[in-house]
Amino acid sequence: MKQRIVFFGSGYYVIPIVEKLRQHNLQLVVTTEVEGKFVTYLEKNNIPFIQSRLKEKIDIEKIEQLKPTLGILASYGAIIPKKIISIFPLGIFNIHPSLLPKYKGPSPVQFTILNGDKKSGTTIIKLDDKVDHGPILGQIEMSLNGDETMLVLTEKLFFLGASLIEKIIQKLEKGTEFQEIPQDHKKELWTQKIEKKDGSIDLNKLPNSEDLDRKIRAFFPWPGIYLTASLGGEKKLIKLFPQKKIQVEGKNAVSYKDFINGYGKDAKNVLEKLKLT
Repeated sequence: MKQRIVFFGSGYYVIPIVEKLRQHNLQLVVTTEVEGKFVTYLEKNNIPFIQSRLKEKIDIEKIEQLKPTLGILASYGAIIPKKIISIFPLGIFNIHPSLLPKYKGPSPVQFTILNGDKKSGTTIIKLDDKVDHGPILGQIEMSLNGDETMLVLTEKLFFLGASLIEKIIQKLEKGTEFQEIPQDHKKELWTQKIEKKDGSIDLNKLPNSEDLDRKIRAFFPWPGIYLTASLGGEKKLIKLFPQKKIQVEGKNAVSYKDFINGYGKDAKNVLEKLKLT
């Protein structure tokens, strides 16, 4: 049986999911994104969408009028109210970028990198009234190289999610049963929301080199890793990037070699303290 699908999501990295859903009777996209690559993609491809956090009655009515059967959620950026879940006879399936019950909450990809995990993956759960709590409908693993940034890993995990959700929808269309496996909540690990201040480091209280590398990759592109250091007798804000790049405020990001060429001994001292070469 063909489903009538509404997708809730934001961010350009969910585009592969929408591409799959377009082949399976996608009726509407609901996004919290006001502008950006995802909205541009929706407009360019004439995909019906509304920009909403689902607090307005008119937006809820728009969804109800479509008589949808299934909701799909990925990186929506807001809590889905219970009254919205109840609109869908089959419920809402949430595509989560971690191996649940590990890394519930708002920052699963960042914590995967920060903790130096050797593997990650994507889990699809059936939404209930608790955050990242519902039964598992499908899960897929991938090995990590140890050089992934938050941006790259997020893209990979939602690409996996696109493939996995299509398989689940195909089962629904064929009337094939699939298991709902309860999560082992005793094994759950929660993540916290990443704040701007989390990217600040102190030259006098530095993490070890391995942890610093993980932070640089986990916090790219936001909030980034930044510090204040003396260059040429002036205090300057410096940002650290993956792939051995560094940026002084007001300048472009450059290689460590070019940083030393530009700021001499001061730059060398900064890199030595950071144990970056």
